[in-house]
Amino acid sequence: MNDIGVATGKSEDASYPQADSAPAAASRAEAAELLAAISAVRRTSRRAARHAWATEPLPTAQSELLRLIARRPGICVADAAHDLRLAPNTVSTLVGRLAEQGLLRRERSLPDSRSVRLTITGKARRRLEEWRDLRAELASEVLATMTAEDRHVLAGAIPALIRLAERLEHP
Repeated sequence: MNDIGVATGKSEDASYPQADSAPAAASRAEAAELLAAISAVRRTSRRAARHAWATEPLPTAQSELLRLIARRPGICVADAAHDLRLAPNTVSTLVGRLAEQGLLRRERSLPDSRSVRLTITGKARRRLEEWRDLRAELASEVLATMTAEDRHVLAGAIPALIRLAERLEHP
């Protein structure tokens, strides 16, 4: 493990695949390290933004639901639950809490009045933009302290990371 808790592949645990293992095991180890690094970046960037933000941050599940609805206005609860890999009743609870805060609207679907379509409010849009901008600002400040080589490597990895996310979403 390195200083931020990410596995480096240099483990003395015999159960951890080593570089000279079979290609599939090495590939799994590399994938595990990549996902651990991505998680560490997400977790630490969220933590830094929470400390720097003047407004009380939303719980992660609520902010993920808001971001999904912002990307897909009119999504129904069942589709949101599927996309977020959550139970529909969990998403219904989140929707209720967000609606109470004035961050999203529930509108009856015309073809099926039993279902609702979800849209975010202007208040939610501003909040999402402020959060995104703060995280980008904090990351920009840290990137400015890194070497040009590290910044170049990270910038070059962006298209591959996007393709990885797309392929994980639709294997």
